[in-house]
Amino acid sequence: MFRFFAAVSVAFATTATLRAADWPQWLGLKRDGGSSETVEPWTGEPKVLWKVKVGVGFSTPAVAGGRVFVHARVNGKDREELIALDAKTGKVQWRTAYDRGPYNSVLNTGPQATPTVVGTRVYAYGITGYLTCFEADTGKQVWQVDTFRKLKAPLPQFGVCCSPLVVGNKVLVAVGGKGSSVVAFETETGEVAWQALDEPAGTSSPVLVVAGGKAGRLPDVAVMTTLRVVGLNPLDGAVNWEFALPFQPGGTSPTPLVIGDRVVTSTMTNGSTAIRVTAGETVTAEKEWQAKGLSGYFSSGVAGGKDRLFLVTNVTKPVPRADLVCVETATGKELWKKEGLGYFHFGLIRTGNGKLLALDDAGTLKLIDATAKEFKELCSAKVCDGTLVAPALSNGRLYARDATDVVCVQLAP
Repeated sequence: MFRFFAAVSVAFATTATLRAADWPQWLGLKRDGGSSETVEPWTGEPKVLWKVKVGVGFSTPAVAGGRVFVHARVNGKDREELIALDAKTGKVQWRTAYDRGPYNSVLNTGPQATPTVVGTRVYAYGITGYLTCFEADTGKQVWQVDTFRKLKAPLPQFGVCCSPLVVGNKVLVAVGGKGSSVVAFETETGEVAWQALDEPAGTSSPVLVVAGGKAGRLPDVAVMTTLRVVGLNPLDGAVNWEFALPFQPGGTSPTPLVIGDRVVTSTMTNGSTAIRVTAGETVTAEKEWQAKGLSGYFSSGVAGGKDRLFLVTNVTKPVPRADLVCVETATGKELWKKEGLGYFHFGLIRTGNGKLLALDDAGTLKLIDATAKEFKELCSAKVCDGTLVAPALSNGRLYARDATDVVCVQLAP
């Protein structure tokens, strides 16, 4: 146990020493869609610094240590590859491919989970369930696990969507099936450390939350399944707390949004729910508020400071529509709404100077005032073709991905 706590300390120290401008995993450095960088309104079209052809995939680029890591299908083959690009120039530094088996879908046939960069390692989770550890500097494969075959679990119809979460010396992913809904693998070897829960996997990714009321407590891993939100002990996968949700047969939901000791979930069947996690003699998870009208499909929201948060909500009939809704954090009260900011989706980033970047599914980037009393667009520009991929922000550069390219756009000097 001491070694695990030491490893957790090292992991958090590593995260702290990453440059604040890095975007090393799904939803950024703190896995909350936020950045400390400032972005001011632009005039004209932002400069495109480079554009690189890549295979298909919905995986967001991860940016760390001067590299952009892109997980993609090798076009026309049942293979996937991780590509490392120079963050400034787009030059390919290395690319490592592997066989992944067949997968067919009318929507997407490439990786959907975002790679996670920790120290000198990159962890990537492919659409058919191959979890692979690479050396960040060279692309050398350190280990690989065919998770669904190893754990005898059925692959979801929508494939793998969960982005790996590294906690200490363990990398956590959703697999699904009896006894393997969530599985932790050793970061150095790929061996199974623990496995937990029985329900099918959903589309969301795990996040860390620290329960309120008791200082010095180890963070819980908050996981949203098709049945509930569960807080797992990262040591052994034991359930520390849970909050029941109506069954979601489709399994699609955004990654939970953590704001302090609150966990905000969204589903199409249950709307949005804020859960307060409190530690005393036992840990409790209680509903703080629920807004059934704020239904979310798969796009993740962001916190806009202590008092407000921004959710991506969806309407499917009669015509699909994705709305941006500003909500009071403490009550769930709707402060304002911008209807139709996207068709199915848009990706959000909260900047360090009170702005929102929103990349819609037509490839248009908008800069929005996140402090205003109503929706206020400051500027916009077309930066890529149609996309369902959330962007990344690092060192003043926005990295967007569409069906054929990764594009780097200069937003700040």
